[in-house]
Amino acid sequence: MANQIEELQKIIDGSKKIVFFGGAGVSTESGIPDFRSQDGLYKQKWKYPPETIISRSFFDSDPKEFYRFYREKLIIKGVKPNAAHLKLAELEKAGKLLAVVTQNIDGLHQAAGSQKVYELHGSTLRNFCMECGAPYDIDFIANSGTSPDSLPRCAKCGGLVKPDVVLYEEGLDDNIINGAVQAIAVADTLIIGGTSLVVYPAAGLINYFNGDHLVLINKSETAADAKADLAIHDSIGKVFSQIKA
Repeated sequence: MANQIEELQKIIDGSKKIVFFGGAGVSTESGIPDFRSQDGLYKQKWKYPPETIISRSFFDSDPKEFYRFYREKLIIKGVKPNAAHLKLAELEKAGKLLAVVTQNIDGLHQAAGSQKVYELHGSTLRNFCMECGAPYDIDFIANSGTSPDSLPRCAKCGGLVKPDVVLYEEGLDDNIINGAVQAIAVADTLIIGGTSLVVYPAAGLINYFNGDHLVLINKSETAADAKADLAIHDSIGKVFSQIKA
């Protein structure tokens, strides 16, 4: 892999407008399980399939079961940014990185110091009352399991508080999508990491890239490997820990 790391370093050194597009694999080294690996959430057994539970129709029909799953599986305390998050923040500070486009909802890029982050699927850190719009933090949702009906109710109006995450059957935020597309469109290098590129419409955003270098870093092969100038099949944290910003 040494030759690939050297090639990646040369690409980064020669780039001025890097955009990073990442998925669940970026955060697995921080202790957050991904969705489609052997130990991912989609392989675990629940009363209903996880894909069903985290859909909008299920949220509306059975909010108690939704929040039971959400609190246990999607709220993960004590996690910290790993080498990949930290290196991306360094690259931005060095003036190399334009933006991070992420499918993750854990807020670890911002915790590492990244400023320009497009969260395609929202964030568990933000929560809003569906009636009056009052904001609540992640602890409010986490602690709502002790309430009489086990649902997070707004202290102001009693409305249901919903996480600011994009569920299945919900559309992505237009402003986030437009910002991500614009960043990718002007990038001279697009680095894709920790994603299998099977979740649409998010994965389709890479089609807006017309720059010089396409780099893929993922433990397994992806459908876009053949299009890449460089494909590294290894841990993204391991790869980025060897890169100088």
